[in-house]
Amino acid sequence: MNIRAKQVGEQMKKELSEIISRKIKDPRVGFVTVTDVEVTGDLQQAKVFISVLGDDKQKEESLIGLTKAKGFIRSEIGRRIRLRKTPEILFEFDESIDYGNHIETLIHQLHKDEVQGEE
Repeated sequence: MNIRAKQVGEQMKKELSEIISRKIKDPRVGFVTVTDVEVTGDLQQAKVFISVLGDDKQKEESLIGLTKAKGFIRSEIGRRIRLRKTPEILFEFDESIDYGNHIETLIHQLHKDEVQGEE
């Protein structure tokens, strides 16, 4: 990823967090955190990684709400960040958080098994 794409991604992450928390009025959109934004080198596409507080149903509802608001979000980004063309936005769940939690659970379980084995 080039430096410009990285800068645009960081700027978009900041702006998206504010837009989602303050401007999106869709009741389906729950407590959403923008964890990362990956912008392609040509600045045409931005993959927005999100984390949603709640169960699977709340996560799906939030994704549906954000996808419906994509046009609005994109125009807001266009107004806030000076680019010739605002990147196309794709929302995706950030699986790394769940993955990290899963690894942590496994480590705790291993440690517990070791301690029980020593007794």
